[in-house]
Amino acid sequence: MIVSISGKLLRVGEEAVVINAPPFEYEVLVADYTRRQLQPRQGDDIRLHTLDFIDGNAAQGGRLTPRLIGFLTEPERQFFELFCSVDGVGTKKALRAMVRPVKELAVLIEQQDTKALSALPGVGPATSERVIAKLRRKMPRFALMVDRGQVGEAPDLSSTVIADTFDALLALGHNESEARGLIDEAVAGAKKFKDSESLLTAIYQKRHG
Repeated sequence: MIVSISGKLLRVGEEAVVINAPPFEYEVLVADYTRRQLQPRQGDDIRLHTLDFIDGNAAQGGRLTPRLIGFLTEPERQFFELFCSVDGVGTKKALRAMVRPVKELAVLIEQQDTKALSALPGVGPATSERVIAKLRRKMPRFALMVDRGQVGEAPDLSSTVIADTFDALLALGHNESEARGLIDEAVAGAKKFKDSESLLTAIYQKRHG
């Protein structure tokens, strides 16, 4: 099992990043929250904590493909493993759902906020109830995680501002891919936004400018 990978971040795609760790280049799947943190770090040397799994269904005659999933911290990887252990979640659904910082997700689970959990991509009311039932008592250590912005490894832009803006764009009718693209374009100029309202204003000024 590959537990971590270090190298130069070559590319950041919509669902995966490419890391140059000579003599190989590795494609590593990442959650949307992780992708946003890595977006401004292309060309930098980074380290990701990883999990590997086999993608595909041999029973149906499909191709089996080994995959790597990457996280910026060990607690994020531990949270993901717990999340995947819930019936009806699994690897791909967990990756799609993690659009918020792990600390925020842990607080939602701890507070039994089924409405907010149900709003995560791919997670409906039934799944959110199973997540809470199985994981609620395991969340305190994740809910107390230090924000990455406090340790100098994340972009200057607050992850909460990003997450709130992402949610607002979905509520306004944009799909996930459009929301990601609009946010990425708006923050590319490295301007700092104090809240989601100012970021949304910048996004729509850019679209209609």
